[in-house]
Amino acid sequence: MRSMALRSALFLRNLVFGVEDGLVSTVGLLSGIAIAGVPRGTIFLTGVVLIFVEAFSMAAGSFLSEASVEEMDGGIDDTRGSVDAAVIMFAAYFSAGLIPLLPYLKFEVAQAFPLSIVSSVLALLLLGYWSGRKTNAAWRKAVRMAFVGGLAILVGVLAGSLLA
Repeated sequence: MRSMALRSALFLRNLVFGVEDGLVSTVGLLSGIAIAGVPRGTIFLTGVVLIFVEAFSMAAGSFLSEASVEEMDGGIDDTRGSVDAAVIMFAAYFSAGLIPLLPYLKFEVAQAFPLSIVSSVLALLLLGYWSGRKTNAAWRKAVRMAFVGGLAILVGVLAGSLLA
């Protein structure tokens, strides 16, 4: 049985990783596709498929990695922690992935593209601030999260621009 501190760390690790990756992967892909001039419907469909596949893939990876750790720690028969990690990862990735996707549902690409990026960067700032609250470094972590995530978004935009 894992201690409360380990369960809290498991929750935080999977939540932050899932939200960050859900935001950055989704907005990076959508931005790259949008900048290449793809129609809005195709962008939206691609985003929906990405979110489902990646949320499941990330959850599976989280389950397998946590199960491996539990097995190394001698808890072979107890997979509750790895199941919890997978559920947290799936929910975090899926819900965060909707943030950059939803502008493409309502707006044309010219409006959705910047809204998707701005909403994702703002969400990254909030995530960084929230995850840094207990360390008295909330703003530093907020800026770091937005900066690193912003670099990944830029990669998507550049890839779309180069390949268009």
